[in-house]
Amino acid sequence: MRIAVVAPSCTLKREAAEAVQGIIAERGDSELVIHPQCFLSDGHFAGPDSARLAALREVMNDPAVDAVWFARGGYGSNRIAEAALADLPEAALAKTYMGYSDAGFLLAGLHKAGAEVAWGPMPQDVVRSDGEGAIRRALDWLVRRDPSALEPQLDGPAMAFNLTVLSNLLGTPLEPDFARVDLLIEDIGEHLYRTDRTMFHVTSSAAVRKARQIRLGRVVDILPNDPDFGSDAVAIVEDWCRRSGIRYGGRADIGHDAANRVVPFATASI
Repeated sequence: MRIAVVAPSCTLKREAAEAVQGIIAERGDSELVIHPQCFLSDGHFAGPDSARLAALREVMNDPAVDAVWFARGGYGSNRIAEAALADLPEAALAKTYMGYSDAGFLLAGLHKAGAEVAWGPMPQDVVRSDGEGAIRRALDWLVRRDPSALEPQLDGPAMAFNLTVLSNLLGTPLEPDFARVDLLIEDIGEHLYRTDRTMFHVTSSAAVRKARQIRLGRVVDILPNDPDFGSDAVAIVEDWCRRSGIRYGGRADIGHDAANRVVPFATASI
């Protein structure tokens, strides 16, 4: 399998790239091609919008590439997503795409367009504690479709998103069909009042209300609130699910950490 890495958001660290290349070489079951754009820097981004878009379109359109692995999250893929998804050739729709966090904008749009996508660890994760395990898990699924890499309680069509990203893609051309799908969410680096406000927006969506259930992954690095918000992430999500009539399906093994599991996107059959 030939896997291309591009960075539609922020710059990939060279030490991360080298570590992942080492894992690939040791495994011997795939080839990793890291696009030079991954190492560009333009303020917050891995190069200007034009460079990030060009690199993404290049690997999407390359028939020799079997999978596109988004280098890391951060912020920025939404700025190029609609252009990246315009007039997709057959080669682009024949690939598998993997990432999480900010890459959720692209995953949503690509899934809507008919491509195979999955939430899962990205190359930059190798620098996390036990990051090698995350990389191996992602490759196990990308290369071999190893079921042990999957979120363990998947039992039907599912999608996974960072909560903030999900909230921001609702109502845009990237929004997929959530009907009868298990919607797994997680978040990082937010105040609990923001989590509460975001859940109000997400669960008010008529599209999200068609989901089979919402499951909550890890919510980490919560910012301090003064005064204390008086609730926690689980209670917040349970509350807004109850208010909106969406079933709360319990916890999910996803998050911004090395334990993050793979969630292939699937749409419920009619």
